[in-house]
Amino acid sequence: MTPAVLGIDAGTTAVKAVLYSLEGETLAAGHRSVAVVRTPDGGAESDIDLVWEAVVGAVRQALSQARSTAPDVVAIGVTGQGDGAWLVDAEGRPVRPAALWLDGRNADRVTAWQRDGRDAAVIAATGSASFPGTLPVLLDGFAETEPDVLARAAHHLNCKDSVRHRLAGEVATDPSEASRTYLDPATLAYSDEMIDALDHRRFAHLLPPVRAPHERGGTLTDDAAAELGLRAGVPVAIGLVDSAACPVGLGALADQDGWVVLGTTATVAVNRVDRAAADSGIGILIPTGRGTQVLEALSSMVGTPNLDWVRGTLGLADRSWTELERLARTAPDGSGGVIYLPYGSPSGERAPFVDAAASASWVGMNVTTTPAQLLRSVFEGLAFSVAECLDLLDAADRVPVCGGGARSDLLCQLLADVSGRTIVRTADPEVGARGAATVALVAAGLADDLETAVRVFPADSVEFTPRPSPALAAAREVFARVRAALRPEWPALRSLGRLAAAAPPAGTGETAAVAHTPQVAAAAPAADDSEPPAAARADVSEPPAAARADVERTAAAAPAAHLDAPSLDVPAPERTSA
Repeated sequence: MTPAVLGIDAGTTAVKAVLYSLEGETLAAGHRSVAVVRTPDGGAESDIDLVWEAVVGAVRQALSQARSTAPDVVAIGVTGQGDGAWLVDAEGRPVRPAALWLDGRNADRVTAWQRDGRDAAVIAATGSASFPGTLPVLLDGFAETEPDVLARAAHHLNCKDSVRHRLAGEVATDPSEASRTYLDPATLAYSDEMIDALDHRRFAHLLPPVRAPHERGGTLTDDAAAELGLRAGVPVAIGLVDSAACPVGLGALADQDGWVVLGTTATVAVNRVDRAAADSGIGILIPTGRGTQVLEALSSMVGTPNLDWVRGTLGLADRSWTELERLARTAPDGSGGVIYLPYGSPSGERAPFVDAAASASWVGMNVTTTPAQLLRSVFEGLAFSVAECLDLLDAADRVPVCGGGARSDLLCQLLADVSGRTIVRTADPEVGARGAATVALVAAGLADDLETAVRVFPADSVEFTPRPSPALAAAREVFARVRAALRPEWPALRSLGRLAAAAPPAGTGETAAVAHTPQVAAAAPAADDSEPPAAARADVSEPPAAARADVERTAAAAPAAHLDAPSLDVPAPERTSA
C-alpha cells in the first residue's frame, strides 16, 4: 500500500478532497458541490449535515480514483471557509443551518456598531473591523431573532472545525479561525475587553478552545472511518482557515511573503512579523499560529463570480471559458472605454475599502458597445481591484496566485500589467487542500515543522511578466474616479432595490414572475465546464444561478478567506519550475 496524506478543503460552494503521496505527488482528488441558500432577509446559509455529506462524497471519490495505488491514509488535514456561525448542541447536532461569511442580514447592525463605538472595540481587540458575516455580529442578531435556537447551542464550530469534529470528535479551533471572533492576535487568547464591550459574556460558553494548527486534534473515529472508507485511528490536524492554509500550500511562510487567491472572493495577503507591523488600516488580521506572525489580508466580497455573472447575463452560459477568454481578447486594453466596478455582493464590499452599500456597475456603454467589451471590462475591473489591494499592502514585486480564477491566462496577465508585478501561478489547483495536508504532516509527526513540510511538497509554476499598457493605466485612473463619483449614490441604489423587492408585482391580474439582476454570491456550474478542484477557499466559479423571488440556491463547483473558484477550462500553459 502507498502511504498517503488526505487534504480536505471545505469551501463555500464545494468540498475538495485530495490524496497526496508523502513526497507531495497528487494521487487523486474528489469534489462535491455544496448548496448556498439565500434567504429573503439577506441571509446566506448552508446545511451543516449536507456539508458533511459532501465531505464524505469527495473523500470516497478520491479513494475510488486512487484505487490502483492502494492508498493508506496516515494523516488528515482540513481547511475551509472562515467566519459565519456554525452552531451545534452538546451532542454536536446542528441547531440551525450555518450562517455563512457572506450573510448580509445584519448590515444595519454593523452600521450601528460603527456609530456607537462597538466596532471600535472589535478593531482594538482583533485588529479587524466588524462585518455582517462575522460571529459576534451574527450572534448579536440571533439573540434578537432566534433566541430559542441560540439557547440550544453549546458550541460554535467554524466550517473546518465542524468537519474535524465529525472526523475526530474533538471541539477545538486554531488562532486563524478564532481571529474573526473575539481573539486578540497578540495574545492568542479571547479578549475579555471585547466580550464585555459588546455585552457578549452570554455567548462566551460557545467559544471553542484555541490550539496550535499543527497540533493533533484527535484521531479518526470508528463511525467516521466507516463513512469515509478509511481505517480508524488516523491522526487529524487542528488545521487552519482557508486563507491561512493557502500560503502554506504555496510555501509562502516567511515574513513579507505575499500571495493572491482569485476565488469566490479575491484575497490579497502579506505575512507580517506581528500585529504592530500590519498597518493598512482596513485589513483583516489572521494569526498564522507561528509565533507572533499574522497575515494582513484584504479580501473582497466577490471575485470570479463577477465573471460567472457576466457570462450568464450576456447569454453565454453555454460557452466554455476558453471561448469566452478568446472573445474578451478581441476587445482592446481599456475595453474601448467601458469600465466595470466589480462590487457585486449583496453584502457590500470590505476591500480595498469598506462599504456595506457598494454595488457593481458598468459605465461608458453606448449602442455600439460589444459583448467582447463588456466581458473584457469585467476581467479588467477584477484586475484593477486586486492591484489596488496589492498596492495598499505594499506587496513584493513577485506574487504567487492560486484559485480557480488563476487558471485564466488573461486575468493573470492583466493583473501583471496593471500591478506592475510578476504574477506566479502555481501548477497545483488545490492549494488549500495541499496546505491542509502539509499541516497534517506535522501533526502526524511526519515532519518536524511547517518549513520542513513545505519542502516535501514542491510545486511547478508559470510566470506572467508585466507589459506596459498606456490604455490600461488610463483605464485604471478612470476606474478610480468613476467609483468615487458613484459611491455617494450607492445607499440610494440599495434603497431602490429594497423598494423594488417590497413592491407587489405589476401586471394585469395574472401572477407575475418576479425577476431581478442577480447579485453574485455563489455560482452554479456550467454544463460544459468540468469542475476543477479549486484552491483555498479559494474557490471560484460557475455561471450565476437563476434569480428567485424568495430563495436563491446555488451549487458551485470548486476556493480560502473564502477562497472559493469559475471552473475556468483554460488550457494550462507549459510549466516551468519555480
